[in-house]
Amino acid sequence: MTPRPESSGPPPEHPADQRHTEPPAPARKKKPATKQPASAAAKKPAARKTPAKKTAAAAAKATTPKPAGSRAAEATPQPAASRAAEATPQPAASRAAEATSQPAGSRAAEATSQSAGSRAAGAARVGAGGTRATPSATAGPKRTTAGPKTARTTPAAPPAPVPEKTPQLAPPEAELAVSPALDADDRDRLLHGTHHAPHSVLGAHRVPGGVAFRAFRPYARAVTVVSGGMTVDLHDDGDGFFSGLLPLREVPAYRLRVAYEGTELETEDAYRFLPTLGELDLHLIGEGRHEELWTVLGAHPMTHQGVTGTRFSVWAPNARGVRVAGSFNFWDGTGFPMRSLGATGVWELFVPGIGEGELYKFEITRPDGSKTLRADPMARRTEVPPATSSIVTSSRYEWGDAQWLERRAEVPAHRAPLSVYEVHLASWRPGLTYRQLAEQLPAYVKDLGFTHVELMPVAEHPFGGSWGYQVTGFYAPTARLGTPDDFKYLVDALHRAGIGVIMDWVPAHFPRDEWALAEFDGRPLYEHSDPLRAAHPDWGTLEFDFGRREVRNFLVANALYWCEEFHIDGLRVDAVASMLYLDYSREPGEWTPNEHGGRENLDAVAFLQEMNATVYRRVPGVVTIAEESTAWDGVTRATHHRGPSGFGGLGFGLKWNMGWMHDSLEYMSHEPVHRRYHHGEMTFSMVYAYSENYVLPISHDEVVHGKRSLVSKMPGDWWRQRADLRAYLGFMWAHPGKQLLFMGQEFAQGAEWSEAHGPDWWLLDPHYGAEADHRGVRDLVRDLNTVYRASPALWQYDTEPAGFRWVTGDAADDNVLAFLRYDADGSPLLAVSHFAPVVRHDYRIGVPDDVPAWHEALNTDAARYGGSDVTNPDPVKPEPQGWHGLPASIRLTLPPLATVWLRPA
Repeated sequence: MTPRPESSGPPPEHPADQRHTEPPAPARKKKPATKQPASAAAKKPAARKTPAKKTAAAAAKATTPKPAGSRAAEATPQPAASRAAEATPQPAASRAAEATSQPAGSRAAEATSQSAGSRAAGAARVGAGGTRATPSATAGPKRTTAGPKTARTTPAAPPAPVPEKTPQLAPPEAELAVSPALDADDRDRLLHGTHHAPHSVLGAHRVPGGVAFRAFRPYARAVTVVSGGMTVDLHDDGDGFFSGLLPLREVPAYRLRVAYEGTELETEDAYRFLPTLGELDLHLIGEGRHEELWTVLGAHPMTHQGVTGTRFSVWAPNARGVRVAGSFNFWDGTGFPMRSLGATGVWELFVPGIGEGELYKFEITRPDGSKTLRADPMARRTEVPPATSSIVTSSRYEWGDAQWLERRAEVPAHRAPLSVYEVHLASWRPGLTYRQLAEQLPAYVKDLGFTHVELMPVAEHPFGGSWGYQVTGFYAPTARLGTPDDFKYLVDALHRAGIGVIMDWVPAHFPRDEWALAEFDGRPLYEHSDPLRAAHPDWGTLEFDFGRREVRNFLVANALYWCEEFHIDGLRVDAVASMLYLDYSREPGEWTPNEHGGRENLDAVAFLQEMNATVYRRVPGVVTIAEESTAWDGVTRATHHRGPSGFGGLGFGLKWNMGWMHDSLEYMSHEPVHRRYHHGEMTFSMVYAYSENYVLPISHDEVVHGKRSLVSKMPGDWWRQRADLRAYLGFMWAHPGKQLLFMGQEFAQGAEWSEAHGPDWWLLDPHYGAEADHRGVRDLVRDLNTVYRASPALWQYDTEPAGFRWVTGDAADDNVLAFLRYDADGSPLLAVSHFAPVVRHDYRIGVPDDVPAWHEALNTDAARYGGSDVTNPDPVKPEPQGWHGLPASIRLTLPPLATVWLRPA
């Protein structure tokens, strides 16, 4: 792997990065300078005990300027947590009567002139630190409160209205007032990002003497509480903390008006909201059984307590504190601490006004006190690599594949036709987006007759050269090709074309990028705590800790997520063997046996069983496929059926037949004159063909890294290579098991595949001299699929011995293989493969005696495929002479290097 950047966003100390910040807001209209009450109170503590009083006439003459605060040197305003409402100025009617506070020395004279009728309002002007509450009385001039522009993709709903009724005041003498200011410990923990319960000290709380209001707004000049017709200037306690005490009976509905240098914003207070996660969700998360984990963790735009915003939640049990940083707060999470929701290890914060399109990460304080900025493990959308931020998103896609979903569960995958075209989306047609691919890929695959496509991993990954097999964003389709809804559009288009979608899924390991999952909260979390168990020796990655219930939950829910949210029809699970064995690619002394002294990874076994059982229970018609390269017993056996090894089955629907692939390609690589000595490599697969439900894969792994393309593996000149390829494909499609072919091999591409440029489509250009050679192979693949889908004998009994019978499996000297396939009604198809470059006339083949005549259904040597056109054009009638253990026989002309299929005439 090549190094990737640690983070896409600018570090907090550089908030002016234009990629994550907004244009500076226009300066507020200048107002006459007045002495500020908060500052005066801070200088003269004695004044805090006496509420300031004014005449009604004085209150009607002036508006209230905001206190300058004690942080004049701060030049960069911190954006407020809720930005949807920041641009909404307070109605003039509610602010006209705000009076300019007078110096403490002048208040005594005013107190005697105030009428009895105005004392009720004056009672509201009681608060610690010289705070004041001024009920609005008459209309006055409107104050400009322009704020920064936002970059959200959708406008947030208007802010919830603040009740016009002035909160009911308690008698000042009812309780002994306490100071609302935070104590030193809470201040320190909030400043250093280690507070587990910021909601318990910030926001509004009933205390002796009334309601204490506390806000933590770094960089703010002043903070005012707005509730109905009352405004209260909070005292600047320093370091971004503001507080005030009002003699109220109950906590009122309120908003915050925050003044920065040059701008003033009105917003909801994020710390007045109850948790957004319920007890059941937290219980299921703690048990590792939340099957819809993606609906509760991550970033979710929502309406909470009547206010629109985004809920952020993340699992980080080892963290001392977690804060949200993003484009909405200039990547400084200081003022956005999250709360810990008990023993679950989940942290949560509802941020009002934040909507779709915002970038974010989690700033985690590790156990050692250091900090790390991490992408969201549950992010459903990400930036385009190499940028690494997560993006707030929600889906609005409307599916059109209901008919497909209803039909796909009618027949199990192992009893249905299944021929798969494997695709690397980013390089199939380089430069195309998901939606552009949707205009071309379904039509191409449908024309060739494949029943399914298999997409190499589409989950987000930082390094394109990994082909998607080193995943950092397990819940996000790669942003290289578009948005999550764009990917849904592609899947929908394939379904509407009658094509199923299988997706490569990689739950075995993940890369070590320090902005992603590795030591996510400062300690091993998703990876195993034992370094020997965590480090994958082959790929330099980290293996998941399958024994931890929350990690299993993360992965099981991820499998469901792709099937339920994106309508994926199948999951091909990568690198299963590396998960199953503790000693996989490890030398003695580099691994520790399991509790029984064996090499099996019992945690991985339990995880795979849980994943398969859950997927098959919840999503009818979906198939799971294991890329498992060993002879593990029971890969496709039901999880509740125990085998000779004592383990229940892993529960997969299908398994890649890696043995068939290696053996058959080894046979084909030899010159025909030497193939007689390797004949068993083509027949050995039938020894174990029914031990599992198999897929026959010619995948991307076989045409890269010096292995050469499929046609280039064949010996001889160009004509013989193409003939061998055609014969091999005919043998593969007739052999028991499903078929998978990687892109480019369907038209005999001579070069190895490269993710940088994809298939060599120019080989099919009519102006290219050898175009007919490549088009002929593609035409054969189309006809193979057409006859295959129309012949139940080739797929209905793929997993049952009753569906197969050898005719001759020992004709090594002739390089001939012949066998019969049967469907459920007993109707046969005869397949004869001849891997020698000579023509054999009148070659006798045994057949059943109940078929009156046979005719060629397909001949890979036909001229239209680029062959020599040695065929059997007329129906072939059996003779009563028994042969190959069968009661009758036919005489065929076997073409050179060809496979012939015959069906009852």
